[in-house]
Amino acid sequence: MIHKTTTTTTEHAQPTRRAAINGLAVVGFIALVFIGITLAIYAARYVPEAVSRAGSASVYFSSLFGGEDRDNDLEVVPGDSIPLPADDETATSTDPIVATSTESTVNTDPAPTTPVTPRPGTPTVIQVPITVPQTLYGKADLIVRVTEVGYLRSASTDSFVKDNEVPEGERPAIKFRVTNVGTNKSGSWKFSAKLPTTTSYTFESRAQQSLAPGQYVDFTLGFDRAKDGENRISLKIDNEDDVDESNENNNDLSIEIEVED
Repeated sequence: MIHKTTTTTTEHAQPTRRAAINGLAVVGFIALVFIGITLAIYAARYVPEAVSRAGSASVYFSSLFGGEDRDNDLEVVPGDSIPLPADDETATSTDPIVATSTESTVNTDPAPTTPVTPRPGTPTVIQVPITVPQTLYGKADLIVRVTEVGYLRSASTDSFVKDNEVPEGERPAIKFRVTNVGTNKSGSWKFSAKLPTTTSYTFESRAQQSLAPGQYVDFTLGFDRAKDGENRISLKIDNEDDVDESNENNNDLSIEIEVED
């Protein structure tokens, strides 16, 4: 009787185990189908963009921030001409600037008891620096101008060579300056450059540093995969209209560049 019961239990367990295995197989198949559909959607959405980026031109870019020759926060004004007294005159001025003779005198007293008689000479012009805080008012005004045209010998903008024509196989490049000629700070801004590449590429810059009145920034911009022949580079400063400018009509510039076949 015991042997017969064990055999019957085993016979009932085998169909149950088989059904469980079949159920797991169905679940695994459904999971694989779901993963395949997800990968297909991802490939359709992102792979073309990645291929497009791989086919775009490489851009070489650098910038150098600067200002006017003068210091915007410091103004130097000339002082009055102060003639030195003659031999028979005595210096009685209380001006803190004291003329000294070529003869050195050691005096340990806290203050001289007799007035100093300087040696006669040529009148001295004294320039007194006066710090004048810069007054900001009105609006900023960004302007752009190309300073040089040429090409890059390597992937570094330091390899820039000035030339009217770009030799075959070299990377066309331009240098340009953006200056704030307005009366207020610009705040952050961006620019774009439409480049004459074989796939028609537009370079979009990151946010640039704010420019105070009179300050500027010099850019070097180079690229590869250029079209042969005569082409045009187009620049647009503040292309997203981030800056409230007094003149919005001086932000665009284009220049021709010749690439040898």
